[in-house]
Amino acid sequence: MIIQYPLSTEKSIRLMESENKLIFVVSPKATKPEIKKEIEQMLKVTVDKVTVLIGADGRKRAYVKFGKDTPAIDVATKLGLM
Repeated sequence: MIIQYPLSTEKSIRLMESENKLIFVVSPKATKPEIKKEIEQMLKVTVDKVTVLIGADGRKRAYVKFGKDTPAIDVATKLGLM
């Protein structure tokens, strides 16, 4: 499984509201196309862009920007973050 869990922090909530993005912790070997494909299949949404960051703690995080037709707040509600 590529997607491990969604991240619910102050920064992720701010990004969700301002930039229509959610942050997911993903497998260290996951690639951007794999992450995009899995999120689109799992949540049945359109993904515009995936940006990846490996933190100092070793966790790989994917910043997922959703399409204009898919509000990130709705996706977060579906995942149980809100």
